[in-house]
Amino acid sequence: MKCTVIFAGLLLTCVASASAQKLDVKIVDRQDKQDSYDYAAVYNNVAVGKTFTVHGATFTLQLPDGRLVIVNCDSKFAEHMAGAAGNHRSCRTPVVDDIEAEFKGDSAKLIWPVSLDGKKMQSETYKILGILDKPKTN
Repeated sequence: MKCTVIFAGLLLTCVASASAQKLDVKIVDRQDKQDSYDYAAVYNNVAVGKTFTVHGATFTLQLPDGRLVIVNCDSKFAEHMAGAAGNHRSCRTPVVDDIEAEFKGDSAKLIWPVSLDGKKMQSETYKILGILDKPKTN
């Protein structure tokens, strides 16, 4: 019985870790506006891929293999007893470019350090808008 419980625990741990993938990524472009705007992924000052109409914070993340991931976070629900307009907060945005991202389904949880010793971390979950191939270099 004890072995079955241990095996089940290990199996659940493996399944949970297999469903999310953590990678070190680099933010290569960023925009953050409250009004609607068009966002084109930018790499080395050149627009690549499709243009997206978005609100809030939008980033182009470069994966270790060179592909680009476009992510966006509009606003988050935060109960303030202030009605529909007052119950939202702006998304947290990293001020550094080298961060960690945990990809799961169509979401990317961005994680970055906010303390001098690097032990205190901040995070925010963004929606993946698109994944672009590695830009070709001339």
